[in-house]
Amino acid sequence: MSSFFNRTILLVAGLSLLTFALFGQVKSGAYRVMLNGLLSHSVPEVDITKAARDSSSCIFLDAREPREYAVSHIAGAIPVGYDHFQVEKLPANLVKDQRIVVYCSVGYRSEKVTEKLKQVGFTNVSNLYGGIFEWVNQGFPVVNQNGITKDVHAYNRSWGVWLKKGKKVYK
Repeated sequence: MSSFFNRTILLVAGLSLLTFALFGQVKSGAYRVMLNGLLSHSVPEVDITKAARDSSSCIFLDAREPREYAVSHIAGAIPVGYDHFQVEKLPANLVKDQRIVVYCSVGYRSEKVTEKLKQVGFTNVSNLYGGIFEWVNQGFPVVNQNGITKDVHAYNRSWGVWLKKGKKVYK
């Protein structure tokens, strides 16, 4: 009986670790639960800490709309939008096997853009798990045309509840 119990405990612990690894790391348990239900997890995901650590060796694509990008974005990110995203309008110098991280506010729109990129042959592309909200929540900087800023477009008041740091902007 003890051997069965030990194997069961190990199995549960292993599955818990696997779930944690597959669905990324966000600091808020409630945010994690919301993301788990919102996202289909159909593409590779990268957690904030790893993306920040690797930021010098990857390209960030911002899948938010121009007004959101103008408020703030991850330094060096290329705005590609969501509502009118077209693969044909991507910069010509993007190579299909280079490291690309796509993000939006929380990860839903960027997941859909990442799916499209995978469909056309991009092989090293992932969705930023938790989006720019979690990027800011974990203390990483965002910029606008004037440099580093605390402003973050919070999309709307319903989604803005997930942005815990920075200054929420809704315009």
